[in-house]
Amino acid sequence: MRGYLDHLTVERGLSANTLSSYRRDLERYLATLAVAGVPDLAAVGPGQVEAHLARLRAGDEEHPPLAVSSAARAASAVRGLHRFALREGLAGADPSRDVRPPTPPRRLPRALPVDAVARLLETAGSLTAAGDQAPLALRDRALLEFLYGTGARISEAVGAAVDDLDVGEGTVLLRGKGGRTRLVPIGGYAVEAVRAWLVRARPALAAAGRGTPAVFLNARGGPLTRQGAWTILRRAAERAGLSVDGAQAVSPHTLRHSYATHLLDGGADVRVVQELLGHASVTTTQVYTLVTVERLREVYATAHPRARG
Repeated sequence: MRGYLDHLTVERGLSANTLSSYRRDLERYLATLAVAGVPDLAAVGPGQVEAHLARLRAGDEEHPPLAVSSAARAASAVRGLHRFALREGLAGADPSRDVRPPTPPRRLPRALPVDAVARLLETAGSLTAAGDQAPLALRDRALLEFLYGTGARISEAVGAAVDDLDVGEGTVLLRGKGGRTRLVPIGGYAVEAVRAWLVRARPALAAAGRGTPAVFLNARGGPLTRQGAWTILRRAAERAGLSVDGAQAVSPHTLRHSYATHLLDGGADVRVVQELLGHASVTTTQVYTLVTVERLREVYATAHPRARG
C-alpha cells in the first residue's frame, strides 16, 4: 500500500486530504482481506472485492454505512491499488477490473443569492468586539471577500502567499489540485478589503509570528488554517442569519458555488468559468449550468401567466 500511496503523491500530485482518505479506505480494505485469510493482493478474487464494497454500503458492527460518494471514493482507491499491483508485477490479474463503483447522485451545488452573499460579507467585518477596524475584523472581511471574489478553494486561499498577489493589477496566482496553478482576477471589493488587511492589520500580526509569507494569518501571527477559515465563515453566517435551503450551514465551498453560479447567471461562458475555477474538465463545471437552468424554471413558473396549468 505504501508504494501505491507514494505513487499517488509523486505521479498524480494528489492533495494531502485526498491521500489521507485513500489511506483510511485502503487500511480498511486490507484489514478485511487479512480477516478473510487472503495472504496478498495476488490472491484476491473479484468476489472479495465486490463483497468488500457491498459491506461499505451496508455497514457492520464497527462501521456505519458509507454514503454513496464515500463508497465511490473507497472503490476508486481499491481499484487503483489493484491496477498498481498488476503494473508493478505484484499480481497477475486485476480482480477489480469489472467491479463497478456506486454512482453518486447528481446533486446541484448549493449557492447563496447575491443579496445573501452581500449580507454575509458586510457582517464579516463586524465580528470582532473591538470594532470594525480591529485587525481580525479586517482579516475576516478580506478572507471572505477573497473567497467569493476569486472562487478559490479554501485550501487555495489559506495557501496563498503575499507574493502571489498583485493588488495593483487585481490578480492572484492560485495553487490548486495536482500542483496546477492559475492566475485569476480579484474583484474590486475584494481588492479593497485585501489591501486594507495587508496595510492596516497584517503587519502587526506578522510581527508576532515567525515571518510566514501567507496572506491570511491567525491571531498569533501564524498562517491561518482551513479549520480557522471555516470558523470565520461560520461565525459570519450565523451572525447574518444565513443557511442554505434553510438547513445546511454555509461552508467555504458555498462561496465557491455561489461565485460560479453568479458568473453563469451574469452571462459568463462555461469554458471561462472552468478556467477560473481550475477544473481539469469542463464536465465538472457544467453542473453549475444545471443550477442556472433551475433558477430560470423558478422565475418562469412565478412570472409567466400560463406557466402553471
